[in-house]
Amino acid sequence: MEIPSAILDTETPDGPMAVLVARPAAGEFPTVAMFHDGPGIRTATHVFAAKLAGAGYQVVVPDLFHRHGRLIGFEPAQRAADPSIGERMMGMVRSLTDDGIQSDMDAGLAAAGVDPAQPVVTIGFCLGARAAVRAVLTRPERYVAGALWHPSFLADDAATSPHHLGAELTRPLYIGIGGADQIQPQAKHQPFLDAALPTGLVDLVVFDGADHGYTWPDHPSYHEQAATVSFERTTALFAKAL
Repeated sequence: MEIPSAILDTETPDGPMAVLVARPAAGEFPTVAMFHDGPGIRTATHVFAAKLAGAGYQVVVPDLFHRHGRLIGFEPAQRAADPSIGERMMGMVRSLTDDGIQSDMDAGLAAAGVDPAQPVVTIGFCLGARAAVRAVLTRPERYVAGALWHPSFLADDAATSPHHLGAELTRPLYIGIGGADQIQPQAKHQPFLDAALPTGLVDLVVFDGADHGYTWPDHPSYHEQAATVSFERTTALFAKAL
């Protein structure tokens, strides 16, 4: 089934921003606010958004790197061929702020025509997982469930670190962590997990042998079981929450 998708352009306080929107062919559908990961919006992002849309959702993905240019995305082959791309990418990641990311999503949802009073669910990968959980923690009236796939930065020294609010979680979360993740292993997230797990609202799965970035079929770290189970649990959570 072909999934209609479009790139919309909108304005933010920090300039113009592109927004990827994928949705089923007809009808009205609930919305997933999707936060991309470090490589930005690239082929795999489009593929995953289409897969979620095929499950019955409108998917909205703002280009978080818009302050550096329009739709800058890094394909795995590009990164493998040019090691300097990795440092450029990390510089862009470090330039992001928690508030700026949330503002970008607000602009993206508005561009897609989502009513501010309409509850949505959210999913994030790597750095996007931090954004997704902050949305659920700080605005539970709008973000009614969240899914965090191979998350990064759930606990750090920043005042806005999610672990500070973990014990106040009121909406359900799915968290999938690779047991072989060397970039952001479970130990780095433990302060958040220690705070949030006692709420009884967290579905945590640790996948033996899965590495960071297990979602993407075009990446060397793709892990089919982790990706499949995460998708099943995420869509089940979203259906229940909405």
